[in-house]
Amino acid sequence: MTYRRAVLPALAGTVLLALLLWWAGASAQALRLPGAGTMIDPQSTYQLRQLLAPWSYDPPAEMFGGDAGYQAAEAPAAGGDTYASLYRTAMQIRYATLVVVFLAGALLLVRRLPPVRGRTPATLLAVWAWSLVAATLALTVSAPWSLASREHSSYRVLPQISGIIGTGQQMAVFAGLVAALGTALVARIAAKGAEEPPRREVAPRAARLSASAGTAVVALSLVVLSYQSVAAAIQTAPYPGGLLSEPGELLRQWLLLGFWTPPTSAAFGDWLLYRLLDVLLLAVVWWSLRLLPALLTRVTVSAMALCGVCATVLGLLASQLARLPLNAGTVRWGPLYVLGQLGGCVPAAITFGTAAGVTAAVVWRVAGGREPAGASESTKSPEPAETAEGAAEA
Repeated sequence: MTYRRAVLPALAGTVLLALLLWWAGASAQALRLPGAGTMIDPQSTYQLRQLLAPWSYDPPAEMFGGDAGYQAAEAPAAGGDTYASLYRTAMQIRYATLVVVFLAGALLLVRRLPPVRGRTPATLLAVWAWSLVAATLALTVSAPWSLASREHSSYRVLPQISGIIGTGQQMAVFAGLVAALGTALVARIAAKGAEEPPRREVAPRAARLSASAGTAVVALSLVVLSYQSVAAAIQTAPYPGGLLSEPGELLRQWLLLGFWTPPTSAAFGDWLLYRLLDVLLLAVVWWSLRLLPALLTRVTVSAMALCGVCATVLGLLASQLARLPLNAGTVRWGPLYVLGQLGGCVPAAITFGTAAGVTAAVVWRVAGGREPAGASESTKSPEPAETAEGAAEA
């Protein structure tokens, strides 16, 4: 699919994602109104406010004190308007980054993974996973401004930035699913009349080797770095004093895909169940990387890196969904608790998913994978519109 055909689906998904997250953030203000706690229980109200707050354009009530003090005009301290302005600047940067990152990724995904010839499920899942990546990067870029808007922020800068990055993906799970559905639907419509790229036949050995190499990179984070003693060493390693002297929590966000501490029970069966969830994550990553050379219209390093991130995020979501029945608090706390358990560890998935995709692309080429004849951009048959223009010029 050409960029001209792919840009409309990418724009449709971007608008859907931004509007849904903006609507969710705007809904957070309704929970502060008097009487909102009488419609749902206070615990659910608090949980919902925590989930919606990262995407709310209005400054939080705690910034100015009191439940009704979220308006800048009611700021009790001098300079309250300045902090409110900083907060709104952070949100502007957050949404702008969300739009740019999601649009760029969705454009490449729709171009290299068009929803034709059996690729629709792959396109849908990849765009859905990319929505979580876009939300995480948007939170990361806007974190310094969001932290500066806190009037009583402490000197522990990096742990607070880590806390900002670790919130907000929960709403992106459902908003991203709707955006992915819209992107895939518009892409199907845009692909009508265009030449459908065939599913290529790839060497099974090269595909398996590339998938195994990429999965080994993800396993490094999931099995080695996330092991309890190694994770503790990463998070508590001594660093010199100073303003930026506590990067342990920030490193954990970007390096650890899992945690080896649960379950608290010493029973071997409980431990084995949680380890099977790690196996599920790696299985999803391996199978996705195994299918990518046949699904992509052209195997490039950029496309494999992008799809490697999406595969790792999908593996995370699969393991997190499978973990819910093992958690006793799922039934007790209800659907909001379930929503809060999704979308974690996406920063680490970005780090090692990118490395896994690049590794898989390199190994695939070295192991004998190659582009079929006529797959290069220069040998593509022109589209009908381009042919007509050439005839007119002649």
